[in-house]
Amino acid sequence: MGVGASSVVAPEGYGRGWGQTSLGDMPESCVAAVLLYLDPAEICQVACLNRAFRGAASADCIWAAKLPANYRYLAALAAAADDDDCGCDDAAEGSDGRCCSSAAIKKEIYERLCRPTPFDGGTKEFWIEKNKGGFCMSISSKAMSITGREDRRYWSHLSTEESRFHSVAYLQQIWWLEVGGEIDFCFPAGSYSLFFRLHLGRPHRRMGRRGHGSENIHGWDIKPTRFQLSTSDDQHTASESYLINPGRWILYHVGDFIISSSDEVTELKFSMMQIDCTHTKGGLCVDSVCIYPKDQGYEEDCIFCQKIL
Repeated sequence: MGVGASSVVAPEGYGRGWGQTSLGDMPESCVAAVLLYLDPAEICQVACLNRAFRGAASADCIWAAKLPANYRYLAALAAAADDDDCGCDDAAEGSDGRCCSSAAIKKEIYERLCRPTPFDGGTKEFWIEKNKGGFCMSISSKAMSITGREDRRYWSHLSTEESRFHSVAYLQQIWWLEVGGEIDFCFPAGSYSLFFRLHLGRPHRRMGRRGHGSENIHGWDIKPTRFQLSTSDDQHTASESYLINPGRWILYHVGDFIISSSDEVTELKFSMMQIDCTHTKGGLCVDSVCIYPKDQGYEEDCIFCQKIL
């Protein structure tokens, strides 16, 4: 069935002889069975064909199949975040707060979860991909443990619109680099990739044009930086890479992990370090850690680091 078939659809009861049928005559249950095989964006497109498709495209059975298995857990977090924003005492009040109520239809829940949900004081965000429904998360450098962070001789905090969190940690110079973090979360079942989002050079804008300061970039081409991740169910991976390409945001691929159960809390730990004290290193922006469905496309350049056995 192609979209071009919509041209044969006539207004109900008009211009059709005896025994003639059109797409508009299809029962919504049959249409729904077809829509189950489409991606969310495609479902929204075919909803414009006629009344039957429009009705089926809003059916709970369609959107329940597109939602993560633990969508109730995610929707409750989203409702709590909305409640904090509006100052309501009841998360079910207001249009956004409906996303975890029993009255909410699954399409509304899907739409809400596509918008970023901040949590842990706004230092973390999660959302689902609009087109595929995959679960994503971003963890700010503010939520990480950074050696020497409070010493202004080494680190400073820069405000920038190039970060989801509007702030990055900027390393001026240090001998011992160690950045780490952890999170306990009920991830939807699936395979995920974890990245550090880094930038060599101090980003800035002049006359509306993006640039970067390169005067403090040094030490990253002498020894590689080591990345690690581990989970509470004994998954471990380590990799290393030289930090490259000043002036560009790079996603350094730390490794992959698998979530088997959507109902169990997984403790995830991650780190990056360059602890060779024979030389200093500096001029690095640490923005965030990103978690995406495995084998998906990414906005920034991606570096797949060399794995360490």
